[in-house]
Amino acid sequence: MGFFKEFKKFALRGNVLDMAVGVIIGGAFGKIVTSLVNDILLPIIGIGTGKIDISKLALTIKSGSEGAEPVIVKYGMFLQNIVDFVIICFCIFMMIKVMNSLVKKEEEAKPAPAPSNEEVLLTEIRDLLKNK
Repeated sequence: MGFFKEFKKFALRGNVLDMAVGVIIGGAFGKIVTSLVNDILLPIIGIGTGKIDISKLALTIKSGSEGAEPVIVKYGMFLQNIVDFVIICFCIFMMIKVMNSLVKKEEEAKPAPAPSNEEVLLTEIRDLLKNK
């Protein structure tokens, strides 16, 4: 099999296409959640904390030697990323919960499949044997 035919077979497989769509939607979803955190939630949190931007929080440690640069530990950015992570996890959890409830409603709405001819015949034979 040629290289390009093999690549085409791989690239057009269902799982690869589904994964590509998931990655694209995930990237867009990440932008939405980042905007939610940065543009809506953090300003509200900032009001409660005296308008402190947590991403700017840092700890400056003076260097032991003369003329050396101080060490800056930017723990605020770490806290910002933790907040982002928790909110993204919560949003994904809620999205999956809604999707699962929709799938469950669809499954409940489907009628039970009719028994096959073989099952009907076997049931009749069983009932006849019980009656003898």
